[in-house]
Amino acid sequence: MYSKDGETYFIVDAHVALWDARPENQRNIHGKQFIDCFYDYHRNLSPESEVWPYEEYLYQGGDRLMKDLFDDGYVDHAIFQPAHLGAFYNNGFGQTEEAWALTSKHPDKLTYNHCWDPRREQKGLDELKRDAERFGLKGVKLYTAEWYGDSRGYRLDDPWSYKYLETAQELGIRNIHVHKGPTIRPLDRDAFEVADVDHAATDFPELNFVVEHCGLPRLEDFCWIATQEPNVHAGLAVAMPFIHTRPRYFAQIIGELLYWLNEDRIQFSSDYALWTPRWLVERFVDFQIPEDMTEYAPLTVAQKKKILGLNAAKMYDIPVPEGLDVAPVEQEAVSVA
Repeated sequence: MYSKDGETYFIVDAHVALWDARPENQRNIHGKQFIDCFYDYHRNLSPESEVWPYEEYLYQGGDRLMKDLFDDGYVDHAIFQPAHLGAFYNNGFGQTEEAWALTSKHPDKLTYNHCWDPRREQKGLDELKRDAERFGLKGVKLYTAEWYGDSRGYRLDDPWSYKYLETAQELGIRNIHVHKGPTIRPLDRDAFEVADVDHAATDFPELNFVVEHCGLPRLEDFCWIATQEPNVHAGLAVAMPFIHTRPRYFAQIIGELLYWLNEDRIQFSSDYALWTPRWLVERFVDFQIPEDMTEYAPLTVAQKKKILGLNAAKMYDIPVPEGLDVAPVEQEAVSVA
């Protein structure tokens, strides 16, 4: 938890990962390109004091994650959102066994979401059923730009994607996190476009679609979709560090999300280990939309509390200590008929 000025914030970091991008795990040049692009985001958008040495960035390990998130980072609960990237890494990028072992050891602090690729068709669908039972899945993380064979991406509204979503719904997996954000070398920018979210959200109204990175740089497209689809949510991974390098741009992002979605469908994420949560939490609690940006209302403490943890806690049934919730307020997002 984080406390300041008499207010205490329950923190859920809704998008974290354990990865291994060391040279021995890189399958080809693309593995190095991918982690180098990650490191460029980290180095260019972080305060100087928060920049890691490159060698440490290739692999963190569970002990460091626990320290960075829970000892130093104010986080009360975190949710693993893995990416496999088997075309680039011998044993995958996200470390399933290590993350699951850590989750099993600290179930009060960690939730493990898994991943799937619909291009694996029936074989992958059978694995999903086994994974759901093994991990007790409440959510998954999808990477629509991931390479598989000769394919360099897929859509949520592809026929096999729908079979996976139907199965997820049958298995009680209600939270579908989808990477729809800035391109990462060597992945293709167009494979991250957000239009397929619209189709899937309409056809699966009982599922929650959390658009990670809130569609950046397609924020406007995402907002027009999300205002019409009440089961579409915004994840702030990658958007958060602009609070340091481009505060007015961050004010625009959060202002647009609050205008179109309201504070009930926005989730804080550090995107660890791209960034660590401590400085992001501190900056967000202190952040206020500049007074001259009059098209946006000021941020309230209640809005910050929901975004920093209460929204994700509600979605994942994470217990919130008594007194740390906020009173419900009748508020609706914009809807354009």
